[in-house]
Amino acid sequence: MKKYFSLVLFAHSVFALPFAMIGFFLGVTTTTSPFKWTLLVMVLLCMVFARNAAMAFNRYLDRNIDAKNPRTQMRDIPAGRVSANEALIFVIVNCILFMVTTIFINPLCFYLSPIALFVVLFYSYTKRFTALCHMVLGLGLALAPIGAYIAVTGQFAVIPVLYSFAVLFWVSGFDIIYALQDEDFDRDEKLHSIPAALGIKNALKLSEVLHVFSALCVIVPIILAPDNFSWFYYLGVAFFCSMLIYQHLLVKPNDISKVDRAFMTTNGFASVIFAACFLLDTLMRTLFY
Repeated sequence: MKKYFSLVLFAHSVFALPFAMIGFFLGVTTTTSPFKWTLLVMVLLCMVFARNAAMAFNRYLDRNIDAKNPRTQMRDIPAGRVSANEALIFVIVNCILFMVTTIFINPLCFYLSPIALFVVLFYSYTKRFTALCHMVLGLGLALAPIGAYIAVTGQFAVIPVLYSFAVLFWVSGFDIIYALQDEDFDRDEKLHSIPAALGIKNALKLSEVLHVFSALCVIVPIILAPDNFSWFYYLGVAFFCSMLIYQHLLVKPNDISKVDRAFMTTNGFASVIFAACFLLDTLMRTLFY
């Protein structure tokens, strides 16, 4: 189990999981759908299974590329800690567990589960033919808030979709920053990415634009449903936006040495604190309003 935990990097769950909790409790507090512990556990399991499948498949598909890249040569499959067949079996098992779990949530989740799996797995192919691979990664993680909301309510709604767009633009933007490390390697290997296509300076500019859109997507719900939010949420929005700005202060066209700090630490704090503020806001309004 230890080698599989290393394969899927559970630490990266801090990006999508907090937004899944936002979608879940948004469904509970803004509709007549009741809170159920069993449902919450099933949503969490779906998040784990989908994340396991996506990351392990990425490692499986990119094993030969990772072996050539000095930055990724020590990943589990190139380093020999996990075999390619073991990784593929792990992917298949997690896909099956994901779909089986959705059966016990509601019919819509089950019907949509193959589409969700296709999106999160398809990302691993995209760098081979399009620089928009960052957007596909963002789309995969963007399924978290709307997926959790559908799990609770069995329907779509505008505000959870806005949070999905917030995740889409946010993840796409910081994945572009992360890809700056491989700009030269991607060009040499004929792989597609925004930094390889546009260069570091223009890639950072595009990342900034995407993060502006992400910030707008967490602000617009206040305008659409002002009665659903109060001061804790406003603080969460301010912190999330400040983290978006901060990571762009860390990474410059002539200095990308702090990419890891901008990618993991800054964005991890952004999602966790934002979600915590949302949940505190929801709790306070439930208790006192």
